[in-house]
Amino acid sequence: MRIQGFAGRAVFLDIGRSYVLQGLYKVEMHTVHGSRRGVLYVYDGKMMGGNSAFAFIGTYQDADGDVSVDISTLRHNEDPNFKPLLKTDKITLALRGKQRGDQYFFEGGTPQLPGVAFNSVMTPISEEAAPSAPSAVSVEKGGIGNGLYSIHIRMLDGIDGGNTGVMVLHDGRIHGGDGFFDYVGSYSSANGRWKGQLVNHEHTPNQGERPVFGGYEVGIGFSGTYTDEGAVAEATALAGKRSIRFSAVLKKLAEA
Repeated sequence: MRIQGFAGRAVFLDIGRSYVLQGLYKVEMHTVHGSRRGVLYVYDGKMMGGNSAFAFIGTYQDADGDVSVDISTLRHNEDPNFKPLLKTDKITLALRGKQRGDQYFFEGGTPQLPGVAFNSVMTPISEEAAPSAPSAVSVEKGGIGNGLYSIHIRMLDGIDGGNTGVMVLHDGRIHGGDGFFDYVGSYSSANGRWKGQLVNHEHTPNQGERPVFGGYEVGIGFSGTYTDEGAVAEATALAGKRSIRFSAVLKKLAEA
């Protein structure tokens, strides 16, 4: 088995003739109804991710470069301003795709809307700036559970604003984001408390829609508590010369 770095971030495991994609990706989705973006963490035959309103949960198989994907959507944010791309909140997609350069291109559809074509592109996101995982990460029984979580952020200290997205916690590593931002980092947990650090990066220019972190690569440290259902944390972000405090509420959506 050979492990090979890819585009600064994604990794392929060379097992015989089969190349299995791994890592965090930006995903762009297109139908006749419009376009959306999000992030996907891809590992061990699983795909987990989402954006500010929807989670994506699925599996993939790679047979000599032909990648087949079965993935479903789940709304985690009830704000009606976030419209579903395919006119309904819950869909299941069957996709097939291939690698072209450093990207993956997929096409397919959903039985919920027969005849509507769905196309998507996955682009690897660099993890070079990610904080290193602790040398001894607590993953034994009692630590925060691996899984896909929604994350709802509220600014503190009188700053107006917030954000929503998704976060995958997996064996001490953090991967997540939304339609504009991605974040990568590490955490440790034990006895109902957790702490960690991450880097928030703008994978797509937000054109002023998210003014607090927009344009910066932001380092964030956090600490808080967790249960089987989710977690809370308070965090401090360094955006340029500004120090910004915020709180975060995580709700578990699926096991990882």
